[in-house]
This record gives sequence, C-alpha cells and structure tokens, in this order.
Amino acid sequence: MLQYTTFDTPLWELILVGTEQGITNLHIMTDQTKRQFEIDPSWKRNDSLFDKAKTQLLEYFAGKRKEFTLNLIPQGTDFQKKVWSALGKIPYGEVRTYKDIAIATGNSNSSRAVGMANSKNPIPIIVPCHRVIGSNGKLTGFALGLKAKEHLLNIEKGK
Repeated sequence: MLQYTTFDTPLWELILVGTEQGITNLHIMTDQTKRQFEIDPSWKRNDSLFDKAKTQLLEYFAGKRKEFTLNLIPQGTDFQKKVWSALGKIPYGEVRTYKDIAIATGNSNSSRAVGMANSKNPIPIIVPCHRVIGSNGKLTGFALGLKAKEHLLNIEKGK
C-alpha cells in the first residue's frame, strides 16, 4: 500500500509518496507546474515513514546536503529508468545537456526522448532532472516550471 506525507520547504510544499521499500514519487507544489498530481484516497498518510527523506530535503534546501541517501523505486519504462539513472550521476552544482544524457544512455541521437523521460521523472530534486539544460546553455523544459528549475540550480550555486 502506498503511503504519503506533505510538508513545507522554504520554497514550496512537497508531497512524498512511497512504501517501506522506498520513495516512488515526489511532487513539488509550484505555481507553474504542468503536472497533475493528487493524493489517492487509498493512500495512507504516514509522516514518520518519510522522516529521513524530509530531513535530507530540508538540508538540501538549506544548502547543507549535496547528495541524497534514500531508497528510490521510480516507476517507468526501461529507457526512462536508464535516463533517470544517468541524471543521478550529474554532480551537485553541475549541469548537463540533453545530448550529454543521450550519450550517457548509449544513444547520442535520443536527445528528444531524453527530454520526454526527463519530464516524466517521478522523483525530481532527488533525481536531479533540474540539472539538465539546453545545448545553448539556457534553462529549458522543466515540468514544474522554469522558475522552480532556476531556484534549484541557484541553491546548488550557493545563491
């Protein structure tokens, strides 16, 4: 059975969803989000299950945490999981292009597919899809809004 919690960060309210085995979803309640996300009535609220994740996320927002040590169980296709794995290897404070991620997944011509997989990332922040930018160096395509992407990158730059 899926369980969830909600909590406030300095920027937004977050919703975490998962099981005893790990986190399946993280939703950021931004004013620019293009994602629809609702808490399913069958889910059970369990704040204590997510204590470690909440602590680590709040440390991240405070600029004190550079990597997460949480069990993640994102649901997606094999290709999406390959992309999300590559995202997890982007160092804190650095960015990569969609093309870089395409190359890292073994198909340099899959930049557009990488962008689609990136947009479906169910665990943003922890799986750092915000660290992917356009080949021209501009912030592009963040399902939770470009302002949110900019905020996250600024946290990692110490701003």
